[in-house]
Amino acid sequence: MIRALALLALICLLAGCVETRFESPPGERIERCDAAWKGVWLDRSDESKASGLQVDANCASTLLTQLEPGGPLRPVPVPLNFVEHRGQRYVVIADASLQDLVSLPPVHGIDPVPARSFYIARYRLRGDRLDIHKVDDRAAARMVIDGLLEGTVSSTLNELHVYLRGTRADVLRIVGTAGLFEREPSIRLERSRKSLAEIEAELIREGSRQ
Repeated sequence: MIRALALLALICLLAGCVETRFESPPGERIERCDAAWKGVWLDRSDESKASGLQVDANCASTLLTQLEPGGPLRPVPVPLNFVEHRGQRYVVIADASLQDLVSLPPVHGIDPVPARSFYIARYRLRGDRLDIHKVDDRAAARMVIDGLLEGTVSSTLNELHVYLRGTRADVLRIVGTAGLFEREPSIRLERSRKSLAEIEAELIREGSRQ
């Protein structure tokens, strides 16, 4: 699985045992591209492996992961969407778009099961650094239990599944709720000045020396 899906609150949230999904995307103005994401981004948090994200000139996005030290990078296309609202930026992924990439269980505790739901993370770009903040799942669950947000919570000893209900307009308000997203970056990526081919060749050379 893609580096424990630790790349992106985008995907580590997706196939994990702790997750928050949204009934709708945030608002009506959803963009397919944020030009500032174009390029190759690397996550160096795991020193033994490499992983990252490439967004090409056409804004097609691909997750990159090195399954074994010294091995090649494995590209996995992942469609991303973007929303900007009141000075905050969000990346949005429809779970239906990931069915061919990862094994996603249906939304927990909802009957009938919705045809699709959405994962949302907040992000901040600072020069060559991209910080991504996933939803604080436990905080979201508390907000539902306390009646601050509408939704459902399914919890067992090892799993927590939160489903936040609302229309597009509702979700646009929800993502502005204080404390909904983790304060510290869940994922921190750094822009690489090297091409993807150069990065991969360097990783393979490093692996051959070990």
